[in-house]
Amino acid sequence: MDWFLLVLAGLFEVGWAIGLKYTDGFTRPWPTVGTVLAMIVSLGLLGLAMKSLPVGTSYAVWVGVGAVGTAILGIVLLGEPANTGRLVSLGLIVAGIVGLKLSSPV
Repeated sequence: MDWFLLVLAGLFEVGWAIGLKYTDGFTRPWPTVGTVLAMIVSLGLLGLAMKSLPVGTSYAVWVGVGAVGTAILGIVLLGEPANTGRLVSLGLIVAGIVGLKLSSPV
């Protein structure tokens, strides 16, 4: 269950990272509210997951899920480049996340 919460926290991190783009420098009220709520949920879920998972593993997975998800949505939604180097690098991050899960004692 803690791993599920951790991945969910990472997905909410994607939400707030992408949401920042749509706040237009915090000048648009509804995207700003959604972004702040996603931040709160993300950190809350991360804190719950850290009750039983190691802090280093939790933080690395949270950041990794957020980074990969944000990069993919940047490509899909915002037209950012999807060149080979970026995609291979994202794959390496995913491999790191899987490696942390497989080597975790919990």
